[in-house]
Parts: sequence; structure tokens; C-alpha cells
Amino acid sequence: MMKHNIRYSLLFLIILITGCTMEKKTDQPTPQSDPVFPKGEIITSDNFTGTVWVHMMGATDTTLHAKFGNVTFEPKARTNWHSHLGGQILFITEGQGYYQAKGHPARLLGKGDVVEIPPNVVHWHGAAPESEFAHIAISLNTDEGGAVWLGPVTDEEYNATQ
Repeated sequence: MMKHNIRYSLLFLIILITGCTMEKKTDQPTPQSDPVFPKGEIITSDNFTGTVWVHMMGATDTTLHAKFGNVTFEPKARTNWHSHLGGQILFITEGQGYYQAKGHPARLLGKGDVVEIPPNVVHWHGAAPESEFAHIAISLNTDEGGAVWLGPVTDEEYNATQ
């Protein structure tokens, strides 16, 4: 029963995000819109390079075994290499950025993209050089533990994404 409740909650979140971020495609440039979710507070942590904001959302109890929040990166800002014991899902809501799993090429991401990260996959994510970047990050199965933070993504590793 608990897994069904989690699935329904995540499905509702997916519908909410995609419904709020869908845009009509035209040949005309569209004006910059306000973000769907607030930026939140600047993160002061050695686990990030550059300026990053986070706005945590949802219940603070552990009944869903998931934590989620809106994370916004200034251009070139990024996480350190890290993994999640229970996996993670990213829903891209604004800008352009990158996701890279260790040993694989970086993947360019844009509004509407979704990244499913299995448990224990070492990875990083962050903004492209010329764009702010925002995503909803959902950490899954948090009863198994949180993020395991590793070293910074070097400038050489980051610049190799270009």
C-alpha cells in the first residue's frame, strides 16, 4: 500500500510539473516567464561550485521516504560528484544544464527533460556556461540514506562537456 501511495504522489508531482511548464511551440520568441517555483535560499556548502539556491518542498516527515525541492544554479554552477543510496529523479524546469554519470559522456538538458538516476550511481548536475538552470530534484527511498558526497567536478571535467 505504501509503494502505491508514493507512486501516486510522484505521478501527481510529475503531472503538476509538466502541466505547469508546458509551452505552446511557435516560431516567435517567447518572453522570459517567471519561474514556476521560488529559488529559495542560497546553499552554503562545499558540495557545490558557484551559487546555487534551494527551495525544499513537501512534508518534512519520512512517511513517503522521499525529499524534493527546487534547485536553481547560476551559469557554470554545479554539484560535486555524488550518489544517492535510494536513487534520484530530476525534472528540468528552466534553462540549460548538464547531467553526467561517472564514466559516461555528459548529457545536455533543457526544460521538460527528465533524468532517472538509479541508486548508487556517481554523478553530477549543474548549469551550462551561459544559462541559469533549475530542476526539481527528488531523492527517493531516503530511509536507505541520503546523498553520498564526493569530490568537486574539476574545471577540466566541466569544460569537457562543451
